[in-house]
Amino acid sequence: MEIDLEQLKSLLKAFDEHSLTELTLKKDDEKIIIRREPAQVAATHPVSPPIVTSATSMAAPGAAPHEQAAAEGEAKEEEGEYITSPFVGTFYRAPSPTAKPFVEKGEAVQSGQPLCIVEAMKLMNEIEAEFPCTILDILVENGKPVEYGQRLFKIKRG
Repeated sequence: MEIDLEQLKSLLKAFDEHSLTELTLKKDDEKIIIRREPAQVAATHPVSPPIVTSATSMAAPGAAPHEQAAAEGEAKEEEGEYITSPFVGTFYRAPSPTAKPFVEKGEAVQSGQPLCIVEAMKLMNEIEAEFPCTILDILVENGKPVEYGQRLFKIKRG
């Protein structure tokens, strides 16, 4: 794909003016991805939350067994990693309203496989897996708005 310097400057200017965090250009089987992840925002929306290693430490000393079980359930709920939205937009599970979803809960996906689309400013941005993983949960309903850093999928690597 050929892009002259003026086109590149124009794209980068639009990238900054519209506070985009990712821009994907496709032509035939060539693709260019421009991605920015501000450290300040990324720190407030961690991709992987801390994992509690000792669930019993969450319960008060002398806590009843059902309270400890609840604490263990909360710890297990936090395990895993998350794929987050790279920008503000609308979440779509499929490439069109009549097509089947890109992925389903429990499905193993490969690196580069499309997971969803986030529409931002009338641009359909395909979100792809950056590494092999299993989809543990889909956290957003189809057609719903999403914010930057919002969790879209709960995943397990590998």
